[in-house]
Amino acid sequence: MNPSRSDFRVCTEFSYEKRPVRHGYNMRTLKVELGGAVFTEKPVPAEMKQKFVGGKGFGLRLLWDAVNPSTKWNDPENAIVIAMGPLCGNTNYPGSGKSLVVSLSPMTDIPIDSNVGGYFGPYLKFSGWDALELTGKADRDIIVYIDGDEGRVQILEVPEGLESDTHILAYKLTCAFATSEDDRQHVAVVSAGRGAEHTPLGLLNFSLYDRRRGGCRVKQAGRGGIGTVFRDKKIKALVCRFSGLTNDENNAADPATVQRLGLKLHREIQKNDNGQSKMRRQGTAHLMEVMNDYDLLPVQNHRFGSDPRGPELASWVWEKYFTQGLPDGCWYGCTLACAHAVDQFELKTGPYRGQKVCVDGPEYETAAGCGSNLAIWDPEGVLEINFYCDTYGIDTISFGTITGFLMECWEYGILNEVRTGGISLEWGDWRSACELLHQMAEGRGFGMIASRGTKYLTQYFAANFGADPRLMKDIALQGKGLEQSQYISKESLAQQGGYYLTNKGPQHDEAWLIFMDMVNNQIPGFEDKAEALHYFPMFRTWFGLQGLCKLPWNDIEPADNAKWPEANKVPEHVQNYCEMYTAITGEPLSKEELIRQSERVYNFQRVFNLRMGHGRREDDYPPYRAMGPVTEKEYLSREERYDRQLKEKMGLEPTSMPLPEKMAATRKWREKQYESLVDAVYKRRGWTMDGVPKLDHLAEIGMDLPELCDVAGKYQ
Repeated sequence: MNPSRSDFRVCTEFSYEKRPVRHGYNMRTLKVELGGAVFTEKPVPAEMKQKFVGGKGFGLRLLWDAVNPSTKWNDPENAIVIAMGPLCGNTNYPGSGKSLVVSLSPMTDIPIDSNVGGYFGPYLKFSGWDALELTGKADRDIIVYIDGDEGRVQILEVPEGLESDTHILAYKLTCAFATSEDDRQHVAVVSAGRGAEHTPLGLLNFSLYDRRRGGCRVKQAGRGGIGTVFRDKKIKALVCRFSGLTNDENNAADPATVQRLGLKLHREIQKNDNGQSKMRRQGTAHLMEVMNDYDLLPVQNHRFGSDPRGPELASWVWEKYFTQGLPDGCWYGCTLACAHAVDQFELKTGPYRGQKVCVDGPEYETAAGCGSNLAIWDPEGVLEINFYCDTYGIDTISFGTITGFLMECWEYGILNEVRTGGISLEWGDWRSACELLHQMAEGRGFGMIASRGTKYLTQYFAANFGADPRLMKDIALQGKGLEQSQYISKESLAQQGGYYLTNKGPQHDEAWLIFMDMVNNQIPGFEDKAEALHYFPMFRTWFGLQGLCKLPWNDIEPADNAKWPEANKVPEHVQNYCEMYTAITGEPLSKEELIRQSERVYNFQRVFNLRMGHGRREDDYPPYRAMGPVTEKEYLSREERYDRQLKEKMGLEPTSMPLPEKMAATRKWREKQYESLVDAVYKRRGWTMDGVPKLDHLAEIGMDLPELCDVAGKYQ
């Protein structure tokens, strides 16, 4: 169906006072209780602004207040919070269009936060809200519509026959809620898809209307299953319309400085990008051959880090597929323009076979996780998976990691066509991977089992198929229930910590330390690694507090960056962020206070995990595949390196040792190294040796809130 605005019956509505943002804040949030259709305008207390800043911080604070220690992801009181931040929405500084989505995760049972682009977050902010909190459950499919022009919020009944898949739904809702074709760029949609209805891997797609393509593009809040929570609440979509955007919608305290800093970065991007990361031509896919060259590209469920066929998925391949010459930013004013797409791609499988579609991406994580990790070297196979994951609302990182695990189990004979219902999960078979994906999305067959995630599958295969429980645990790349993203970490102890000492699970947005650690040997000691695993997760957390993208921080650098001390921090850009924060909010910010802002929220999230029954040392361990060679085949693929480590680091003579003995010694040493790393990181973060924030540390950073001390105090 092609609905018009009149097809959506108003169930209830709420009118609010329109008022301009001041210095980056509205100082109010909107709560929508879906079951009773109750709207609540909530003021932002001064303490909340001071301690939680915005974005992820506001989301976690509101989620804490909504749930209790026994709340499960599918309980009505679980909230989905979409929050921005004071810097979000400015159109001068590239990468300023991000919003953060927070909820209890179906995969992990703890808070998950996901950073996402698209127009919805900024439009929501300029419609009058610092955050949107969705609780309860509707009794039928509904749409929540925020009209920022009129100052009105409505719950709408969904007309019968409206499709679920995002590439159709987002476009039809954009057209229905726009007043004209030119007005479509003022409408943004959040949706999931049929996959989010049947799997715990559901994501949220945030749309932007691309005038040059005449259609909708989408960016993903991909991790942790928030789209599954969304559909469990019977939310078909969120729609926001805002048409009054100006170049100072944040009402900055010092708009001239905001403009100066933005122009400075625009010039830097235009001058340096082509010689550095080529983001404007290749996006994050520029990393593919770099990772392959340094033995860091996931191949066959992270067994290997490179492959001779790696160039078949290299950046220059994707550059040819991407439509060039379009301003592919996911928010206005982002000249980094990395959100590339493949136009007129003809699908070869599934319900849309034979149709030509626009594929958003692939980003590096998708190209690696659904390409090399599955030994799929056909770029069109990767694009097919990419499109269907997005439109179904299924996380590509988790799908790639789960499918890699399944393909390895197929190789070992744990799986066969009887057990998979006829799907042959051979390495490189992208059509079978797509069939698995279609089954997941439709809630049928082996796809229903596979979609439960690798943590579940390890237990299921051991109990039902006679699989070795230790092997299953070793090769299932997950932590806290979340699948690992797509960098080989086994040769970088710091990156193992960067994945598995995170609050939410092994996601790459906290720390990417492989080059500092493995390639350049810049952080050789445990204390060095611990310092990096303090600074970089805190610094990256700050982007989520402000509504910023991290890519303009270090994927483009000043030409003279290498000459400065601590060049890996890109110090000139850090200074830019401090100045930008002050220019918008009117409040001073030093580099030290920037880290402290994040540290408060980071420790709050750690205690939140404790409150939900997780968040101690036992939850922070990687599977051995993330640490070292599980199989003989893996060891032999890097035999010279591993033998040298036995001799130089462990004082053993490998020539006199049989292979199983060498592997056992390597494992013992690497696991001991990780334990020492954990000790050093916990000490640096001000935590006990069980991973619990100390009460005196909470006091030192200004987070000794009674409710936090009550929880953390139980574990001191």
